[in-house]
Amino acid sequence: MRVYENQFYREDIECVAELDFPWDKLKDSSILISGASGLVGSCLIDVIMYKNSVSGLNCKIYALGRNEAKAQERFQYCWNDANFRFISHDINLPLEIAEVKEIGYVLHMASNTHPVAYATDPIGTVTTNIIGTNNMLQFAVAHKAKRFAFASSNEIYGENRGDVEFFDEKYCGYINSNTMRAGYPESKRCGEALCQAYIRQTGLDVVIPRLTRSYGPTMLMSDTKAISQFIRKGIAGEDIVLKSAGTQYYSYTYVTDAVAGLLTVLLKGKMGEAYNIADENGDIMLKDLAGVIADYVGSKVVFELPDDVEKAGYSTATKARLDGSKLHKLGWNPNYGIKTGIERTVSILKGLKQWTD
Repeated sequence: MRVYENQFYREDIECVAELDFPWDKLKDSSILISGASGLVGSCLIDVIMYKNSVSGLNCKIYALGRNEAKAQERFQYCWNDANFRFISHDINLPLEIAEVKEIGYVLHMASNTHPVAYATDPIGTVTTNIIGTNNMLQFAVAHKAKRFAFASSNEIYGENRGDVEFFDEKYCGYINSNTMRAGYPESKRCGEALCQAYIRQTGLDVVIPRLTRSYGPTMLMSDTKAISQFIRKGIAGEDIVLKSAGTQYYSYTYVTDAVAGLLTVLLKGKMGEAYNIADENGDIMLKDLAGVIADYVGSKVVFELPDDVEKAGYSTATKARLDGSKLHKLGWNPNYGIKTGIERTVSILKGLKQWTD
């Protein structure tokens, strides 16, 4: 079974598609999505394709990614649909799509987003968030995009200075830029600054959704984030391995809630503004997160030292809880808290062949 064939996942997709958005903005329009095969990007495509099928939205998706074979496997259900086109492209290179004269919306989501990727491809991590962002912005300007959305990250906040419990959109903590691990948060900060430069110099309409640690049934097996490793171990019926004391306190968001947040920012956000996609019900300490998964699958939590590659990619932030009140004011409300979201994720993934072989 593929994820989009799962009943519970389809219910989640339908729930987002039924939200009270100004969907007419996407009607008979088009959207370019980089990082199309990623955890959040693939789910967003599922939502729009479902909306196309039930409401006549007629929104054409241009899905960008590097691996066509993997994309074809993931999007088999809509590969030949007239409203879907996959484009194999490295966004560190300038982009041109011959058939596109004007584009409706551009959503830049391509990025290395997990520790081993940061550690093994630090150059690619930085260039995707800066050069890739610039290429996508240039495409948006040249093709008269109605709006550009840069998917940023909770990592841009850096270390909590100990002066707040929650990070609002104006908070700025410390990042030691003279480290390999700084490549991800610093390049995300630079990407946001580049967006502001395009607003000022070209008049491009840009919004910045800031995703927090996202999870869900569209996660990739190659993902090395702690929550992904915990879930993988849980599905395999193995003990959950915690490679620290587990006192890190973070915000997490279930994938369809993250997609609902993205669409809220894209369709209702104010030009030039950043919005945290986060809710207090998704906040939890790492050790408690491991415990939730272990309890649900009937295993236990064990401690193990990380290897050098893993350690090099880990965030040093010990508390990163995001204030989502700005997005809540636009009408966003997530369906799942951390416990229910985790249980739903594990339940869905247990039914997918690639997770149980």
